[in-house]
Amino acid sequence: MKKKGNLFLYIGGTISAIMTALIVLGFFWTPYDPTALDASAKFQSPSAAHIMGTDNFGRDIFSRVIDGAGDTFLIALCVVAIGCFFGVLIGSICGYIGGVPDLVLTRVCDSITAFPSFLLALVIVSILGKSTFNIVLALGILFIPSFARTVRGEFARCRELNYIKSAKLMGAGTFRTMFIHILPNTFSVLFTAVTIGFNNAVLSEASMSFLGIGIQPPFASLGSMLSDSQAYLHNAPWYALCTGATIILLILGFSLLSEGLQRRGG
Repeated sequence: MKKKGNLFLYIGGTISAIMTALIVLGFFWTPYDPTALDASAKFQSPSAAHIMGTDNFGRDIFSRVIDGAGDTFLIALCVVAIGCFFGVLIGSICGYIGGVPDLVLTRVCDSITAFPSFLLALVIVSILGKSTFNIVLALGILFIPSFARTVRGEFARCRELNYIKSAKLMGAGTFRTMFIHILPNTFSVLFTAVTIGFNNAVLSEASMSFLGIGIQPPFASLGSMLSDSQAYLHNAPWYALCTGATIILLILGFSLLSEGLQRRGG
């Protein structure tokens, strides 16, 4: 098991490091302008000049892929940050204090998850308008219940442990007990939830862009690029393959990294 865990960690860490390096590089430099049109360079196959080829407008696909991956990466981070912050806050109150706060907040989270999450996100964005902020807001709200449930279970378990009872006897207040003594012991479980949430956020943003309500043209988006490429599968298959492979690698890298860290810790 240890060898497999190390293999997961090595492969996941390598993929994640490469993808992150390309994304960071894309914030400062791309081989070509991702939005520049060039009618004379339409549908060029992968070559030394364009390592992923060009699209139907003559735009360099590699430049657009790393630019779009950067936008997707930032949106996923913001979505997970919102979901994690408010999820931890709600879950800790429900799990530690219990009673009426637990009942009310749990029912609110259940009400949110009663609807198909992706459909609810589409409705929210459709009402508020197509913008990056609204995408982050909609997905962030929908990610809160999953984090809240994870943290609630851990807090409910930890509050009955002997070291927590000892901390209370020594005069530790509620805030200190919750966020100094209990919260650090939830990090291992919370890390897994963050990784899964990040992957789901990447897929959700790409899906929304695929349907046309995510990041709007002319800005690059992995989802919208994948959608556009469907019409050119026969004469430009590299368009769909390169874009789809980027989404897969972005998710696969962090999934394997999380699995490797869990196995190593175990």
